[in-house]
Amino acid sequence: MQITVTDDFNLDKIIKSGQCFRAEKLVDGKYRFITGKHMVHILPIAPFLYEVDCSKNEWNSIWHTYFDLDTNYKKIRESIDNADVYLQKAAEYSKGIRILRQDSFEMLITFIISQRKSIPAIRDAINKLCIYGGEKIFHKNEEFLAFPTIETLHQMTIEELKSCSLGYRASYIQKTIDLLIQKQIHMNHWTNLSDEDLVEKLMEFPGVGIKVANCVALFGYYRVSRAPIDVWIDRVIQEVYEGNNPFTSYPVYAGIMQQYMFYYRREIGVQK
Repeated sequence: MQITVTDDFNLDKIIKSGQCFRAEKLVDGKYRFITGKHMVHILPIAPFLYEVDCSKNEWNSIWHTYFDLDTNYKKIRESIDNADVYLQKAAEYSKGIRILRQDSFEMLITFIISQRKSIPAIRDAINKLCIYGGEKIFHKNEEFLAFPTIETLHQMTIEELKSCSLGYRASYIQKTIDLLIQKQIHMNHWTNLSDEDLVEKLMEFPGVGIKVANCVALFGYYRVSRAPIDVWIDRVIQEVYEGNNPFTSYPVYAGIMQQYMFYYRREIGVQK
């Protein structure tokens, strides 16, 4: 099936933007994305035109939402203050990035794993975790692995978790899973919480500080007003904005602006 996307939509940049770690570009030029028990291959075939290997119903009910295609990112970029030269450059360079609407539990475990790890190392650890405990799913005769469930992770010993290159994070994950089960926490019940209350709830999990909580809020709950401050963004704040947080000027779409800056800073440096 063919789809048309006329708004900002760059699959390479989305994959490299630090929000998803299982998506990849394949040798045949297709891009593969996985969410829950669903997988899709997307092949760019012309400007704004893509071939996808799923039904129209699946695209409309799952992937259209996953890629946040009801949001006009071009309009958001155009709302950037002309005086904010760095963000203007970052947004122009990074246009095509979209905030993916991902599973909150997967994002919680993912960003606990992400601490003090490079993007390739995060990908490797998550891949090992999926190989160890992910359910086998078939998509058009191709097998892939779903992200492990709470129940599966609960059955893994600390040694088994560490075998997935998790290091000290294995203890955080084990304690987080125990907390979810013991308190019968259903993370999808938190969708109606305010941003502040949601972040507070997330920070109750072992190993979850403000940066990880904001990442989970942004990528697992689509709280685009939250802008995680990691080492890359902190460098931008110190080197470009003289220690002043630039995201306060964009309270509604701070998380999207953060993604533009994150990608730009990692790809080409400061470039004031």
